[in-house]
Amino acid sequence: MRLLRRVQIGQVLKPVFSVALGLTLGLLVTKIAGEDPWHVFKILVNSAFGSRYDLGMTLVYATPLIFTGLSVAFAFHAGLFNIGAEGQLAMGAFAAAAIGYRLQNLPPYIAPLVATLGAALAGGIWGGIPGWLRAKRGSHEVINTIMLNFVAAGCCGWATIYLIPNLDSQNPETGAVGANFMIPHFAFFGEAPVSFALPLALLVAFGFWFFLWRTVTGFEVRAVGQNESAARAAGIDASKVRILSLFVAGALAGLVGVGEVLGTAGRFKLGFSPGYGFIGIAVALLGRNRPIGIVLAALLFGALHKGTSDLDLETENVTRDISLILQAAVILCVSSEGVWDLFLKRGRKKEAKNG
Repeated sequence: MRLLRRVQIGQVLKPVFSVALGLTLGLLVTKIAGEDPWHVFKILVNSAFGSRYDLGMTLVYATPLIFTGLSVAFAFHAGLFNIGAEGQLAMGAFAAAAIGYRLQNLPPYIAPLVATLGAALAGGIWGGIPGWLRAKRGSHEVINTIMLNFVAAGCCGWATIYLIPNLDSQNPETGAVGANFMIPHFAFFGEAPVSFALPLALLVAFGFWFFLWRTVTGFEVRAVGQNESAARAAGIDASKVRILSLFVAGALAGLVGVGEVLGTAGRFKLGFSPGYGFIGIAVALLGRNRPIGIVLAALLFGALHKGTSDLDLETENVTRDISLILQAAVILCVSSEGVWDLFLKRGRKKEAKNG
């Protein structure tokens, strides 16, 4: 029993220690640049959590990362690598904007729901395509999802400019969605646009856990991901699981459009994503593909993004680009846990021989 508790505590402390080490290494870079790392750290914390507005902006940045982190993690559980979340979220966001633009007379109590379902369906279809190709044609999902990112960008760009453009703007964006499609914000955070996309993300995270660990289909998904041969021997249709998994992964990524279109911009803007789909891979990795871990990892990355925004004004030699170094350092330390375990095993073997 004590051994089990030690293992459980170790599993919790490992990512915490990895994150702390990654942040420490990243902050040491500011020392080389001529800044006091402790001063930079205090700026990061104060900028990310110093006021209701700051906390709100951190949550705004974290919300889409929860969706994309869950998207990547769901595919991981099925033994698949979804690198196409960037394209899937673009298709979902455009679908939400197109529905809100074309169906402006929908009643306000169903309009956001229709747009949300449209975003999830569009992302799901875009994710299901590489799932079908993997299941039926043997095409690797990594190649297909990467390529479909570019196809999605092209399709969304063409549709934005030629089908439903905003004629009153020089920016490549769609016309505004109807006011009845916009979802409300939380007044607690002041001017920070924290919308109901945040509780939706948390609800989806709970649904993620419930589906994978409390349903038969979720068990089949995890079984295929852990041992496809054994799953097939047990009568599980691996092809069906692959298609379903990437469809669900795409739908999760497509929900990014709810917050970005219905909660903030009120329209689809080309290039609105600063790489949410790719950062979602790091979020899933840091969160160990578990919903609670993904939520916390998304919050960390959101805090880094918001926290570094004030470095341009508060420091002389460091800019907000340090956030990329901090993220890279954290990811490197988390992904290096296997190397640490290897060194520890070798050390134990040496101690056993010498003892």
